[in-house]
Amino acid sequence: MMNAAADLAEDNALKEIATWFEHGLGHELLAFEQRILDRLLAGLYGVHLAQIGVNPLHPLADASTITHKFVIYPELTLGMGPESLVADATEMPLNQNSVDVVLLHHTLDFSASPHQVVREAARVVRPGGYILVVGFNPASLWGVMKWRACQQHAQVWRRAQFISQRRLHDWIQLLGLTTVRTLTDYYQPPYVSDTWRGRFAGLNRLGRRSLPGCGAFYATLVRKDVASMTPIAPKRRARRFIQLPVPEPATRGQISETR
Repeated sequence: MMNAAADLAEDNALKEIATWFEHGLGHELLAFEQRILDRLLAGLYGVHLAQIGVNPLHPLADASTITHKFVIYPELTLGMGPESLVADATEMPLNQNSVDVVLLHHTLDFSASPHQVVREAARVVRPGGYILVVGFNPASLWGVMKWRACQQHAQVWRRAQFISQRRLHDWIQLLGLTTVRTLTDYYQPPYVSDTWRGRFAGLNRLGRRSLPGCGAFYATLVRKDVASMTPIAPKRRARRFIQLPVPEPATRGQISETR
């Protein structure tokens, strides 16, 4: 009963945050995130890219040259493309070492098992492939203001988990992954009013220069360097896996900039 209630709360939060990203403050934040994603994805190559996030209808990887991009989302949503998979991020129906890039867009912020999401992403990504994690940054003005309102009645972004980069780094190390780069941006206060956000727009330039790690969100690029990250499940589960049909490229891609 408690698990069912937790799953329902998680589903509701996903729907609310998906709507929040379409308007006002959320839409502005997403534009900043998209610029960072474009920079990082442009240097990653391969055949298969899995996008796992809070909105299955918003393509985040258009800047990537990877040929096969698909979305994984926990429930069927009107408008999802034919390449979409309905599955939980903690148990993806994909073979081990079968994906070149896994993009986790605020997935950890609204998951009941964020560590398992990272573990599952590490299982499906190929050796030499990448996991790109986008999440709310607790070491930011947003992280401070998260606690200023009652969580039950606050905006949906305040109900996110705000997983710290240190905690994420611990998970990455435990899985034998390597952090390649972390970028943050958006240093304005989370004002709902367009007028007030406009008045504080200059803080972005100041924050990038003076507090480069304290933006409202972070984008952490992680590389998988070894093959045997996570033991494959028993054979009876393997029947449910989806074998991606596109042949593996002759050369593996690498990020063009790691500074």
